[in-house]
Amino acid sequence: MAAVQEAAPPEISGVRTLSFIGAITQALDEELARDERVVLFGEDVGARGGVFLATEGLQAKYGPKRVLDTPLSEAGIAGMAIGMALHGLRPVAEIQFADYIYPAFDQLVSQAAKIRYRSGGQFTAPLVVRSPSGGGVRGGHHHSQSPEAYFAHTPGIKVVMPSTPADARGLLKSSIRVDDPVVFFEPKRIYRAVKGEVDLAADGAVPIGQAAVRREGSDLTIVSYGGMMVESLRAADALIAEGVSVEVIDLRTIVPWDEETVMASVAKTGRVVIVNEAPLTAGFASEIAATIAEELVDSLQAPPIRVAGSDTPYPYSLDKTYLPGVNRVLRAAAKALDY
Repeated sequence: MAAVQEAAPPEISGVRTLSFIGAITQALDEELARDERVVLFGEDVGARGGVFLATEGLQAKYGPKRVLDTPLSEAGIAGMAIGMALHGLRPVAEIQFADYIYPAFDQLVSQAAKIRYRSGGQFTAPLVVRSPSGGGVRGGHHHSQSPEAYFAHTPGIKVVMPSTPADARGLLKSSIRVDDPVVFFEPKRIYRAVKGEVDLAADGAVPIGQAAVRREGSDLTIVSYGGMMVESLRAADALIAEGVSVEVIDLRTIVPWDEETVMASVAKTGRVVIVNEAPLTAGFASEIAATIAEELVDSLQAPPIRVAGSDTPYPYSLDKTYLPGVNRVLRAAAKALDY
């Protein structure tokens, strides 16, 4: 596919401090410039640049045939992405809020996830579905959900949820390049609240399926991802200040998840707290806890402890009460350490 217009490559020199959403924009800009097969689309992503401005300026730079608006139809957006992917493009579709992804669910889990297996490897669906997820913005139950576990249960789909600007850029680039469908969740409350240094001179692609150790320690392991990393790191810092040696692991990728790194850490510390924002029942924290219990029963000094959202619809007025915060992580840590 030929580019609609000549576009200068994005700035790629030096280390810059970017917000989380700035890193998303940077990654999209770089991949549009690198590969003419990359196409962006979704509701209001064109002239406006998306409801959170993640694609701001990209239509003007690359033209309306590579950055385009769609009707308000999530099923249509997913279906279009699958068709484009099967015909050789690298579509990046935006679902405006993760809560709106359910009309597209059948397309993603029944078609995109299965096309490689169903075709005996003749076809793949190299597409990315980006979506702002999670709470913290007082959006209520239609703008605050964390649906990653639904997709984690579906073989054939990769699920990614970064927590830092460098990882947002690097993992999005890897997601666009991989030959399978990726659901890429972006914790919207850290879009502009979290900033970090990003080396734009380096390609910066981060391998899918590789966790990051954010703190090293020997007494307790905290495992988390996405927006909950902020609370997990704050809790770890409070524990470290009290003399507890805490190891913090950022999964970064839900499917596949880095079982090797997690198991090595928990085998060392003997205690683990797993934090996710989604409701407790059948959340991804449960998968991690079950695997740890099966594999490390002889190493555990305490049972794996989960910290999660409540098994209720996401509230409008009790946003901070619903979200697992530092105090809840600290209480879980105290419970684990008291065994």
